[in-house]
Amino acid sequence: MLGSSDVVAFAATTDMPRAREFYEQTLGLSLVEHNDFACVFDANGTMLRVTAVAEMSGAPYTVLGWDVGDIDAIVDGLGARGVSFTRYDGMGQDARGVWTAPSGGRIAWFTDPDGNVLSLTQFQ
Repeated sequence: MLGSSDVVAFAATTDMPRAREFYEQTLGLSLVEHNDFACVFDANGTMLRVTAVAEMSGAPYTVLGWDVGDIDAIVDGLGARGVSFTRYDGMGQDARGVWTAPSGGRIAWFTDPDGNVLSLTQFQ
């Protein structure tokens, strides 16, 4: 039933100005709308609604991810903008914090200012 409908992605924030700056300035997403309830961004054709909440209970897993063509360039670019990449014990990540999955895909994780886990994946 929903196969031909667009997906809308959501992330939560307790500090809308800080989240807007991160998603707009640091990640480079285009702002579509900003009101008291959400900042809406265009994430390459997918609507991302960063929604205001009173309290956060961060998920310990990835809530948003991007399929990228050159993960090393994106990691370096985001690193230059102040993004720190998460290292997980036992994952065998490289110097940039990128893990190579058994499938050959390469993945790096980072968090937004509210602790939402985000990821970059370069699929094989």
